[in-house]
Amino acid sequence: MDWLERVAKLRRWTNNDVRAPHKPLLLLYALGSFQRDADGELRYSAVEEELKRLLEEYGPSHPTTPAYPFHHLVSDGVWEVRTDQGPGSPGSGVRVLRSSGAAGRLAPELRAALRKEPALLGRLARVLLDFHFPPSLHTDLCEAVGLDLDLAGTEGLVEGVPGGRERAARRHRDRRMRELVLTAYEFQCAFCGYDGMLGTSAVGLEAAHVRWWSYDGPDEVDNGLCLCSLHHKLFDKGVLGLGEGHRVLVSQRFVGRSEASRQHVLALTGRPVVGPQAGIAPVADRHRKWHAEQVFRGEPRQSPNPLSTV
Repeated sequence: MDWLERVAKLRRWTNNDVRAPHKPLLLLYALGSFQRDADGELRYSAVEEELKRLLEEYGPSHPTTPAYPFHHLVSDGVWEVRTDQGPGSPGSGVRVLRSSGAAGRLAPELRAALRKEPALLGRLARVLLDFHFPPSLHTDLCEAVGLDLDLAGTEGLVEGVPGGRERAARRHRDRRMRELVLTAYEFQCAFCGYDGMLGTSAVGLEAAHVRWWSYDGPDEVDNGLCLCSLHHKLFDKGVLGLGEGHRVLVSQRFVGRSEASRQHVLALTGRPVVGPQAGIAPVADRHRKWHAEQVFRGEPRQSPNPLSTV
């Protein structure tokens, strides 16, 4: 059985480009649990709150529940659920999962494969990360689920996944993306204007995908922003967004009391984006709207400038 292929083909609910990373998040959490205790189970009532926090931080912006993936991941052949009455999931309802003593863990065949080939765990994690989340979040996400991995050893694995070959053949990352985007924005952070150099090389500047590559975002300048490392991370976490008129959005959910937070984040509210240079198309509206609907958290803070809206 090819576990990389099976994990690459996890069935996800899809509707109008809505993000639904519920199953990948649960599976990453289960891999972290297996790494700590290969024989342990995840009792739903015990892990529900932790899974909720994981979904709130890395899942879609709208409210959701871990009960859905806890039940439905069974159908992908990588997960099993049993209750106090015996094998089998009682359903996807929160109350029944709690009351029945439902507990889940990796499928027996997958556990056996991981024991036989320990390196498989890291390879499975890389597939889940590359297919469902932007690179800027990978390290934080591994820490959140308790995975201790040397991910650098599995770079480029997506192109080698048997189940991902067709997708990879259609979608190779364009290595020119960073250069094209940074040049378009004249090597300045589009949000704060930071333009640091080390000798002749830009330092701390990155090409951010507005619509994530893992969700079919193209490697094109009109889907990119030149951002400093801080604002790239906050953009991918949904703290920052891009509103109509290409002005910066700051989420009401963000709380920062220090002068640094006020200066580097809160002060961006309503600020016009720096760049791109004349003659280059700004972020396409369809990509901006995808980020606003699928990544940005909550409502934007009020700005003195009435043009700064989603």
